[in-house]
Amino acid sequence: MLRTHSCGELRLEHVQTKVKLAGWVQRVRNKGGLIWVDLRDRYGVTQLIFEEGSTDKALLEKAAQLGREFVIQAEGTVIERTSKNDKIPTGSIEIKVDSLNVLNPAKVPPFIIEDETDGGDDLRMKYRYLDLRRGVVREKLQLRHRMMQETRKYMDAANFIEVETPVLIKSTPEGARDFVVPSRVNPGEFYALPQSPQTFKQLLMVSGFDRYFQIVKCFRDEDLRADRQPEFTQIDCEMSFVEQEDILSTFEGLTRHLFREVKGIELEEVQRMTFADAMKFYGNDKPDLRFDMKFVELNELAQGKGFGIFDAAELVVGICAKGAAEYTRKQLDALTDWVKRPQIGAKGLVYVKYNADGSLKSTVDKFYSSEDLQSWADAFGAEPGDLMLVLSGDAKTVRKQLSELRLKMGEELGLRDRTVFKPLWVVDFPLFEWDEETQRYHAMHHPFTSPKKEDIALLESDPGAVRANAYDLVINGVEIGGGSIRIHDRPTQQLMFKHLGFSEEEAQKQFGFLMEAFEYGAPPHGGIAFGFDRLCAIFGGSDSIRDYIAFPKNNSGRDVMIDSPSTIAQDQLEELSIRVQLKK
Repeated sequence: MLRTHSCGELRLEHVQTKVKLAGWVQRVRNKGGLIWVDLRDRYGVTQLIFEEGSTDKALLEKAAQLGREFVIQAEGTVIERTSKNDKIPTGSIEIKVDSLNVLNPAKVPPFIIEDETDGGDDLRMKYRYLDLRRGVVREKLQLRHRMMQETRKYMDAANFIEVETPVLIKSTPEGARDFVVPSRVNPGEFYALPQSPQTFKQLLMVSGFDRYFQIVKCFRDEDLRADRQPEFTQIDCEMSFVEQEDILSTFEGLTRHLFREVKGIELEEVQRMTFADAMKFYGNDKPDLRFDMKFVELNELAQGKGFGIFDAAELVVGICAKGAAEYTRKQLDALTDWVKRPQIGAKGLVYVKYNADGSLKSTVDKFYSSEDLQSWADAFGAEPGDLMLVLSGDAKTVRKQLSELRLKMGEELGLRDRTVFKPLWVVDFPLFEWDEETQRYHAMHHPFTSPKKEDIALLESDPGAVRANAYDLVINGVEIGGGSIRIHDRPTQQLMFKHLGFSEEEAQKQFGFLMEAFEYGAPPHGGIAFGFDRLCAIFGGSDSIRDYIAFPKNNSGRDVMIDSPSTIAQDQLEELSIRVQLKK
């Protein structure tokens, strides 16, 4: 070995020990006759000392030539530091160097490789292998490693079998766009990369595996944002002979295990909420429960008073921001401008201040008396010092707008604490959602989700009212996982395909293999998939999943480090029977 110890393990008890270290030069401080070198590896930083009089002159000169990120090996004796550094674990010792070997010199890096760097996002992604040397980035990947190991530990103890499923599969029309791969030996035909192993894990249940899981790469060709990457990782799971409650119990257990073992946190009760209540009270299906601020509907109290905007609205609804009555006119104007941005799309914002003296002041005093506004305050449960914010319009649209405003107010008032975790099961999702563009229903989750038995009769008369045996796990307003009890018989699956607009021929071509499998004794089964990258980001207190992936893509789906995607040679295209013709 080129080293006897790492750069993070030496302490005062090692004083007078002969050691050999290897790593990267993080910093050199040259005071002429005295040189300190901070040597870094994955485990930490240790200070080396070269001192005129006790260090050979040639060795001193060699140390003076060291630059940032040189890879070196140093041999010497552990001594106690006279000026200790309590900010690092090795800060009580240093190494009096006897021998120095430069294993590889380095060019000056394009940015400072320390926790506080001067490199922007684009530059750090181009030199990602250098960015990964930074402790703050490495710690995120170490967290990911720990999460992965603890997941496997829990799943193994619960009798799950880890099974790998194919990466080259068949393209399906549902969900996001597929990434496709041409087949050389089957000209004109293509594989798809899996958006999830959905059909394979169901087939494993037909095979009698009973409990399956996989930490698996998935691929979706969709527009990117902070919590999306074209390739991402799932904890993918399936169980046989179960009902919804069995799934929720098992994977609430996994969630508790991860928080306990990785974060040292014992989770409180995991709440449950129907999709209908989530939309009614929070305006989205992944509510952040770290703060309250529920929606209050005001139609009965606010309409019929001559205020045309409210009178013409399908829904008048608002939130109460506790303690925010002190907002200035400038702050309230800024909130109004914020909700009127194209991304939110509200036409305006009505506010009511419940002043500390008990008086009520609003932007609609002309239309509403003090008694009217007091009735609003009573509906909100407002108290002196609170601020009520009200929007109106089409019900579906205004709930979405108010949801965004609620999250903004939670952020402004410091209510979205990253050290607090509020998990929630959202259940009873609709089976279908209507797509205005295609003028037909689509599966809200996927075509294999089973309807609730008591709602099956509604499939013909009112498909939009059918509830699914589906559930999502939400933590702090982020969807962490989702799943369902699956359809496990051919007639029900055919009925589902029919209501999704598949012809019998299309259903057979795309999913005939699965429906045939259902005829060979498929057990009742269900499962869930966790977004592993998102879960890691939640544990790490981040909004973006990018730093929890070793080599991520940028917002254009490019890997700027290796310059991918890229064109390929003409002879490769010919071998694949492909001609490229770009749209003008």
